Amino acid sequence: MTAANGDRPLRADARRNRDLVLASAMRLLSDASGGSGRGGGGGGSPTLDAIAKDAGVGIGTLYRHFPTREALVEAVYRNELTAVCDAAPALLDELAPVDATRAWMDRYIDFMIAKQGMADALRAVIASGGNPYAHSRDLLGSAIRLLLDAGAADGVLRKDVDADDVLVSISGVALVAGEPSMREQAGRLLDLLLDGLRYKP
Repeated sequence: MTAANGDRPLRADARRNRDLVLASAMRLLSDASGGSGRGGGGGGSPTLDAIAKDAGVGIGTLYRHFPTREALVEAVYRNELTAVCDAAPALLDELAPVDATRAWMDRYIDFMIAKQGMADALRAVIASGGNPYAHSRDLLGSAIRLLLDAGAADGVLRKDVDADDVLVSISGVALVAGEPSMREQAGRLLDLLLDGLRYKP
């Protein structure tokens, strides 16, 4: 891991503080019920002071890693994206390919729900000239391709499936059944999608 303003690796304590800030920002931004301003309060977007306090660090520590609110929001999104993509090989180490694929689908749905909670904050990043979504589709597609290839090699998943088609399909499930109250239905839709991916002689 490197510092936000250079290629120098972070010390262990600095890395720990950065991770704490990212975790708190992810939770508070995702839980925000509305508003995209910096003021916070009233259920709106949390202030940087609130994020630093929740993380147990000083505001100066937060600013050393993330000089602007937009930099923090973009880092949160990219950190979560990396975690989702890194989950694919980790799940394959623990589970059979078909089970790993299904478990990864759940991880991706969780990611999409959190992203919806951060919608206002991400729009503010884009308005400021940032592009938090750069390379997202390629990274997610590579994770899905890894799972599909493992399943095909195991003889349980089809070999003729486009990873991008699967990505769009799971995203569609998140779009129509991405509310916490609809998770049971989302699970059934994912089961149907996985059944369509199975190899049938």
